[in-house]
Amino acid sequence: MNVIEFDHVTLAHGKREILSDVSFSVPDGAFVGLLGANGAGKTTLLRAILGLMKPQAGRISVLGREPRRGNPLIGYLPQMRRLAPHPGLTGYDLVLGAAGGHRWGWPVASASERKAAWAALDRAGATALARAPFAELSGGERQRILIAQALIGEPKLLLLDEPLISLDAGHQRSMVDLVRDVSRRSGIAVLFCSHEINPLLDAVDSVLYLGSGQAAMGSVDEVITAPVLSSLYSAPITVLRVEGRVFVMTGGIEMERAAHIHDDHVH
Repeated sequence: MNVIEFDHVTLAHGKREILSDVSFSVPDGAFVGLLGANGAGKTTLLRAILGLMKPQAGRISVLGREPRRGNPLIGYLPQMRRLAPHPGLTGYDLVLGAAGGHRWGWPVASASERKAAWAALDRAGATALARAPFAELSGGERQRILIAQALIGEPKLLLLDEPLISLDAGHQRSMVDLVRDVSRRSGIAVLFCSHEINPLLDAVDSVLYLGSGQAAMGSVDEVITAPVLSSLYSAPITVLRVEGRVFVMTGGIEMERAAHIHDDHVH
């Protein structure tokens, strides 16, 4: 079964096409890296999967149905921005709030909600962080708590929007390993959006690379090549492999360096 299917899909903001006639599928349980430069349409694609925007053409299927807002079978981690939580709010409080859904703010959580919160924290390797004030956690620790939030309800599909932003190399590696292990243990399909290619290379089953309104999907070795990316961008692209790292270059500039600002935002 494919958890995501795009069949000749066109997505646009007003009259501006972001993705044009794109087709791909994500199998059940697959760990897929969603890659592409700034403005390539990564967040637009996530919005469509979440049911936040409709295609102008083509068909989208998510977990066998048309996308819809608030699908409990989809766990979503938005791009982390500067948060200013209440000083006393703990990681557990945040995850418990997600477990309560519309009941957020009620003084007493149900036993099933508390159980779900602890189970999600355990799956995210975050139980040791649960009682710490969220405001005092490091960037990597906060991401673990937010991944636990996304795991509430035992979703079948996990969408992660730039979870590696502001993390150093070591914490990036830990985050990728955590998500890969969660995917493999639970059979959850993952679409992992990142402008950082290298932390994902050894972990993903395949990559979905967006550029110039088009998409290329396949293994790392199939997609991250000069011919494929040059065709995708309709411009000369050089792919360098140095000491186990991959550098995608255009005009002598590494494309990742220009991709730190996200192309659009999920509301």
